[in-house]
Amino acid sequence: MALENDSRILTTLCYIEKDRSYLMMHRITKENDINEGKWIGVGGHFREAESPEECLLREVKEETGLDLTSFRLRGIVTFISEGWGYEYMFLYSADGFEGQDPAEADICDEGVLQWIPWEQIPQLNLWAGDRIFLDLLMKEERFFSLKLVYSGDELIQTKLTI
Repeated sequence: MALENDSRILTTLCYIEKDRSYLMMHRITKENDINEGKWIGVGGHFREAESPEECLLREVKEETGLDLTSFRLRGIVTFISEGWGYEYMFLYSADGFEGQDPAEADICDEGVLQWIPWEQIPQLNLWAGDRIFLDLLMKEERFFSLKLVYSGDELIQTKLTI
């Protein structure tokens, strides 16, 4: 059960790193998917009474089969979009994990998992706001807060605090 109160949604998203590549999901298999056709990290909605870390570990395990052994909270992203309400996303990166390579295991029912080298990420079909926080993940070590305001699919406002 996702925590939703007055259109406020809590989620996690993680970019798992290996050899200057991120494990990313191409969202091409889930029906009625707001992220259809986009490349994103792995994560999802909080369940009742979960902490951000509990949600992160559960979602990564469900979507990739991996157990994270080293991860870090990198930022909080606030999404605002007409008709979708507000989403507060806890953004993580991870550089330690155990388990079979999920890009070879074909276990995810939400999309196709693939290791993407950092230099190829800008060429992917990404949300405009994702480009901003992915750039921060790859170049910035400090914690950040990022507010993204969308009108439909168009990013119309950003506010970054580092």
